[in-house]
Amino acid sequence: MPWEHFVLIAIAGLWAGTINTVVGSGTLVTFPVLVTLGYPPVTATTSNAIGLISGSFTGAWGYRHELTGMKAKLIRYGIASLLGAITGAVLLLVLPHTWFEQIVPFLIGFSVLLVVIQPWLTKRMKERRTATESAGPLLYGLIFAVGIYGGYFTAAQGIMLVAVLGLFLSDPLQRLNGIKNVLAAIVNLVAGVLYAFLAPVNWWIVLTIALSSIVGGLLGAKFGRKLPPMALRGLIVVIGVAAIVYMVFFQ
Repeated sequence: MPWEHFVLIAIAGLWAGTINTVVGSGTLVTFPVLVTLGYPPVTATTSNAIGLISGSFTGAWGYRHELTGMKAKLIRYGIASLLGAITGAVLLLVLPHTWFEQIVPFLIGFSVLLVVIQPWLTKRMKERRTATESAGPLLYGLIFAVGIYGGYFTAAQGIMLVAVLGLFLSDPLQRLNGIKNVLAAIVNLVAGVLYAFLAPVNWWIVLTIALSSIVGGLLGAKFGRKLPPMALRGLIVVIGVAAIVYMVFFQ
């Protein structure tokens, strides 16, 4: 790996680890950088997913205090995420790579849209503080569906999870964010293991993102509440739109 690639990927991994812990959609930073540097989209996706595993678990650990007493629920939610991640990763592996390359711009666009409307989703969640888990099967089904998306293409799965959890749970937003970090870590781990054995992977990318995202995850857990959400959201949108333009017009 050229040294300039290492520097750019390390910076992207650091930022992605921070964003994933605080907001989600860190892949919208790392994936465009990898594709712009010339790595094939599937290799960029698999290598990025494996590399972000460490940062995901670091972020989940950083929110452990918000998750006190949640063990039973996390196990149930985690099983749904695990099954979804397996399904999504298998789809990525068995479907033609050309399909993935064609659909990625639309997936990125959908992810960017979620980032843009996140303030509205957060507002809606606050309005539903009296919600209960009466729609349990639907909640698990949606977690499973997000797991499929995350196993296939990881970008913005965190935002999806927070939105889904907020529709059915009355827990504080910080606790929902902690649950999101755990479930996203499970999806990344399961998909990453499958990718490692069955998909094309660039292990230098994995190592670079893994080390830098650990630092980012710790920073996100420690300082995430102090970062201006609008600045994070704006940067994600700019990078995401740039990635769409690059993949549609320059590849």
